[in-house]
Amino acid sequence: MKKTHLFAIILCFFAASCDKGNDPAPTPNPSDNFMNMKAGSTWNYEVTNNTPPPSTSSYTLTSTNRDSSIGGKQYHVYLNSANGASEYYFVSGSDYYTYQSLPAAFGGSKVENLYLKAGATVNTTWAQTYNITYNSIPLAITVTNKIEAKGQSRTVSGNAYNNVIQVSTVITVAGVSATQLTSDIDYYYAPNYGMIENYSKIDINYFGIVNNSDFTTRLKTAVLK
Repeated sequence: MKKTHLFAIILCFFAASCDKGNDPAPTPNPSDNFMNMKAGSTWNYEVTNNTPPPSTSSYTLTSTNRDSSIGGKQYHVYLNSANGASEYYFVSGSDYYTYQSLPAAFGGSKVENLYLKAGATVNTTWAQTYNITYNSIPLAITVTNKIEAKGQSRTVSGNAYNNVIQVSTVITVAGVSATQLTSDIDYYYAPNYGMIENYSKIDINYFGIVNNSDFTTRLKTAVLK
């Protein structure tokens, strides 16, 4: 397996899906949700690649007036300006999901990711394992999340947010030791805004596969309907 392949598969769990579906009416958004689903709302993010030489890029996420039926659930559709792709989010009570799709080169496997349990107490953990196959090689990737803090006040890009939830994420791959794959990932979510900040650092040194990733994503501005 070339060095970029395993790394790309892991990073796919932090990328949006491009899967298509039917488009019925949008789902209402309660005011206390940690994701705004009202059509026309926009989020402007800045992404910093911290690996030398550092670089920055930006993208805008826009809430559409469409939902997509996936697995019996109504996922709300957002558009990402960086690649024109759709992103999918679903809320069930205080649980928040994304629907993600691996690239066609990796078989196009589709996965549902429970990324936030807003009603859970601090130190609550939950794990999801995804079994995929690439070039006849089975891979079991486990994503473990933990509520690190709740009710935080946090300033991001000069904007103050209250009642912020911090979620840490650890990624493991069966057969790859903890010394061969390390991950240091934190997400910060604010009511109505969703993700306001993310730090994601992943290092791999596995049978000659050496790759390092270090990104910071921050919400710069948002216009919420």
